[in-house]
Amino acid sequence: MKTTRNPWTWIPTLYFAEGLPYVAVMVISVVMYKRFGLSNTEIALYSSWLYLPWVIKPVWSPFVDILKTKRWWIVSMQLLIGAGFAGIAFTLPTPFFLQASLAFFWLMAFSSATHDIAADGFYMLALDDSQQSFFVGIRSTFYRLASITGQGLLIILAGFLETSTGNISYAWSITFFILAGLFIAFFAWHRFVLPHPASDTGKMAHTPNDILIEFGNTIKTFFTKKGIGVAIAFMLLYRLAEAMLVKLTYPFLLDGREQGGLGLSTQDAGIAYGTVGVLALTLGGIVGGIVASRKGLKYWIWPMALTITLPNIAYLLLAIYQPENFIWVNLAVATEQFGYGFGFTAYMLFLIYFSQGEHKTAHYSICTGFMALGMMLPGMIAGWIQEQLGYVNFFIFIVIAIIPTLVLIPFLKIDKEFGKAKN
Repeated sequence: MKTTRNPWTWIPTLYFAEGLPYVAVMVISVVMYKRFGLSNTEIALYSSWLYLPWVIKPVWSPFVDILKTKRWWIVSMQLLIGAGFAGIAFTLPTPFFLQASLAFFWLMAFSSATHDIAADGFYMLALDDSQQSFFVGIRSTFYRLASITGQGLLIILAGFLETSTGNISYAWSITFFILAGLFIAFFAWHRFVLPHPASDTGKMAHTPNDILIEFGNTIKTFFTKKGIGVAIAFMLLYRLAEAMLVKLTYPFLLDGREQGGLGLSTQDAGIAYGTVGVLALTLGGIVGGIVASRKGLKYWIWPMALTITLPNIAYLLLAIYQPENFIWVNLAVATEQFGYGFGFTAYMLFLIYFSQGEHKTAHYSICTGFMALGMMLPGMIAGWIQEQLGYVNFFIFIVIAIIPTLVLIPFLKIDKEFGKAKN
């Protein structure tokens, strides 16, 4: 039983496996339900509820630390995720596909959120400080590759199967069977290749009562931080526009022109948003990280807050002009996604900044719970708002949604030096 292994043998596959189910739950489900004929209201409501496991993840994260080992949690959750994908694949051709597939998506969402906790903890246990620094970019890269695979390649595959077979449910069943097989392979590989760090014991250092007391202290110290009210409002509102837009992007690309959409095929939508868009998003995040390290969060928060929303005007222009040239569609999607990647940097830096101090790991987890809640609640009503307003007015509404964030920014207290690279 090896306590160490070459990190290259497991970090790329582990973080690819971490990213893929999240994309499946948040994005692939939206496209699939759209192709199955659900309304935008139904799609946004049902898929937004799937954010809940990530919202409440901080509640059960302490128990992942004390029950079993993180290695055990990783391989067990990968097996459950594979079972969830298989369950969706089996039930899509049935009359009760909606209820059954949503149940399996819920299973995957909880399994994926738990897998996130275990994988990130295992990363810190299995690597020393220098290795953690070296591989942080590698893990991020493979997480992004999972996004491209899920939002792009798998949706393109499903579109190809739709066209070649003429059977939508069969096409998506095959797609989810492929995902199930992939996660069975991940389970087998990681069961063999993951090291057994000596510190990954899974033994309780304290009694369950001690754990509950410490958990209560963590919650108390978080909610008594200075400026907590403004900070929580900022966490909930910074992604307000994106939370609604992301639920309607694929429906807008797929809806017919008579409905106000662009009438793209499933394959073309996967190329535009799932490949070109994700690449632009990644580039925006890289550029955002570079510039933020030079002058810090306080300097960049205003430009980044504007950048995360104003490029949404690209979707407004698409809705107004409905261009037939696919190049314009790709350019608009890339513009919006680059702006989102760039502007999201300030949000993540703020979460890190606000988590500083005692219990910073747990406090960061709570912050990410508010981040997920800020995506879940607006997303639930996004479809209904779009159906009431139409696409053009909906995208105008999206652009206006930046105002609450801009009102909050002057009240944020941020250290001028935070985020700057040390010389």
